[in-house]
Amino acid sequence: MAIIRIEKSNPLYTPFHFQHLSVQSSHIKRRCDISVFNAHSQGRDLPIVILLHGVYGNHWVWSGLGGVHEAYLQQYNQSGLTEMILVMPSDGGFYAGSAYLPLTNGEDYERWIVEDVINAVLASNPSASSTSNIYIAGLSMGGYGALRLGAKYSNRFKGISAHSAITNIQEMSHFVGEDLSIYRTHSPHEGDILYWLKVNKTQLPPIRFDCGTEDILYPGNLAFDEHLKQLGINAHLEPLPGAHSWDYWHQHITKTFAFFDTIERTFE
Repeated sequence: MAIIRIEKSNPLYTPFHFQHLSVQSSHIKRRCDISVFNAHSQGRDLPIVILLHGVYGNHWVWSGLGGVHEAYLQQYNQSGLTEMILVMPSDGGFYAGSAYLPLTNGEDYERWIVEDVINAVLASNPSASSTSNIYIAGLSMGGYGALRLGAKYSNRFKGISAHSAITNIQEMSHFVGEDLSIYRTHSPHEGDILYWLKVNKTQLPPIRFDCGTEDILYPGNLAFDEHLKQLGINAHLEPLPGAHSWDYWHQHITKTFAFFDTIERTFE
């Protein structure tokens, strides 16, 4: 059992439908934090949306810098969005960012997300269950994590969405000062999103991604889009005005919610 202990916040003292979890995990050999929004719903079997953050971030940045809960509530109240549980985990606290990879140092930030985070939410939220559909999304490094983990664990996720994504691990050099050798994995193809897309091509969930045209990662997203076309994968870049910023992500996270809402309604 990877989870050793979970500490859960008291709803009496936690503001605005938030829940905070501290999880001690054997996969990464430390305690890490998760913020959950819409944690105290009376609903049942609600879909779970995992939101992965970028470099230098933590579990609180999607809400504290991106106002994701406000964007979700506005869309929910105005558009009749499917009720969802928003799950915002720390990446694990490795240097400037773990890239959500299983590293040769023995710390497995991949399994922290796909096992520990999901299990902690299921254990701590009566509105979620083993029958809840699970979706994954992210921004920048988190977009890389969402695309790679969504493709590798294609049978676990019902939809994948990425904003301003790193599409090649080498693009981490735009944001971190450390030598990229710290992201060494046991297999040379482990960190390659395209490898996992090809391996699981016949069973991929729906995928969407966007990037600002003024973003440093825009050329990489264009190249990634071309690779997807060559592979015959039905996912295409949505270019949008904007840069690599929280203003951009706050505005366009609604595209992720609408995308997942459309998928979720196919299960009704």
